[in-house]
Amino acid sequence: MGTIIEETLFLPDRWGLSKDAIGGLGGGLENVWGRYRGCFKTKTRDSAKHAWTYLRGLLEMKTGRNYANIARRVSDPMEDGQNLQQFMSDSPWEAQAVIRKVQEEIASTPSLQAGGMLLLDESADEKAGPKSAGARRQYNGRLGKIEMSQVGVFLAFYKEKVWTWVDGELFLPKHWFTPEMAKERKRLGIPEERQFATKVELGWQMIQRVRAQGLPFEGVACDDLYGRNQWLRQAMDRAGILYMAEVPENTQVYLTKPDVGVPPPTPGQVGRFPTRSKVLNGEQPAEVRQLITSPQTHFQRYPVRHTERGLLNDRFSMRRIWTIREGELAEEWLVIRHEDDQRYTYALSNAPADTPSERLAWLKCVRHFVERTNQDSKSEIGWDELQAQKFRAWEHHLAMTILATWFIAQTKEEWAEKYARDPQLAQEFELKVLPTLSVANIRELLIATMPLPELSPDQATQLVVKHLVNRSRSTRSRHKSQRKKQDQS
Repeated sequence: MGTIIEETLFLPDRWGLSKDAIGGLGGGLENVWGRYRGCFKTKTRDSAKHAWTYLRGLLEMKTGRNYANIARRVSDPMEDGQNLQQFMSDSPWEAQAVIRKVQEEIASTPSLQAGGMLLLDESADEKAGPKSAGARRQYNGRLGKIEMSQVGVFLAFYKEKVWTWVDGELFLPKHWFTPEMAKERKRLGIPEERQFATKVELGWQMIQRVRAQGLPFEGVACDDLYGRNQWLRQAMDRAGILYMAEVPENTQVYLTKPDVGVPPPTPGQVGRFPTRSKVLNGEQPAEVRQLITSPQTHFQRYPVRHTERGLLNDRFSMRRIWTIREGELAEEWLVIRHEDDQRYTYALSNAPADTPSERLAWLKCVRHFVERTNQDSKSEIGWDELQAQKFRAWEHHLAMTILATWFIAQTKEEWAEKYARDPQLAQEFELKVLPTLSVANIRELLIATMPLPELSPDQATQLVVKHLVNRSRSTRSRHKSQRKKQDQS
């Protein structure tokens, strides 16, 4: 590249970053807050100002996003976070009202009304102890081991430049519904009507919920926790929902159509007659991993999408197979992907028999964006910094996280439409597709245009003194309690 071309690479307008767009970021966030402020009104109070404080804290603070720190950084250096804690943990504003409005706005965005996908996944957050709603020693995929964790089941929406959570449910292990946990459920505000539901059942509830709300999507992609569940695949198929569901390598499928039915009673049989379906013609299933070396399995490269690491064009094999779902015979697609020419992954889909292979390959790879959504929500929006214990706090934190990520996704979508990039940039870099703006990029611009107030030396001193006074009072209280116990013994 010549010097003149090199210099023009750094012109913001060429990248669609106009001064008007960036200067309007703060106003855009205020507009979002204005549209949603009615969701934070209860019968007795309007808590919208606390929603504004919390939303800014999530988007503009780098770390340490607990109630006290958010209140001090965003609202007032002398705030202790008690009002914010009450707003998040105890105030009865409805989290689902915020979430439904986000779904409505997605549905009303012209560019998102076709081609979107729902992505179902769970994500765990490590907890220090068992006092938070739903916390227990359970598998934490992030750590790769069983650990004291709180697990959420999440539904994300994805299309091109947009990915955001659109719903979520806190998973409560069976242990939480035992009589011994009744007092703890009450303390943490777990609704009395809440009953145990598996992660799969929670996922299906959310899919039905967003569908009833009118969120547009073309299909559902999920990992093998959900994909191996016959009941869920059958439920989606009966509802006319296309799925691409990951399955484990030991999943059994039939390569030729088996004869499935309830065996007839044996002449002279005594006792209960057969009631469950089974394969009647002796057809034997095969594990999907066994098909890799089968002469009938043919792999071919399909270009899926351009990424920052290059063109994603792994080798795929697609073939029609039969499975038995909840005793019923089903014809499905088996899609095998040879990821980076290293490992094989498998998925089952109810896509129509005439679905092009390129489409199946794309569907097989779309689940990547739920990982992006989870990562952005945690690393950029502070999802995993929640320290509150109550069930309502988890729901409220989810609603505010979804609102924050939707603001960023909506900003990216609007800027792409209004402020076009110079098409010659791709030619100069010899790229088919230029990188999209990241969540971190939008946050950096927002922080610069709408900076949080910095503490003056006097304010910082007052804050430290207040902290020392509070610690001294706490220490005095513990000493008094200790002396009282000693006097009584």
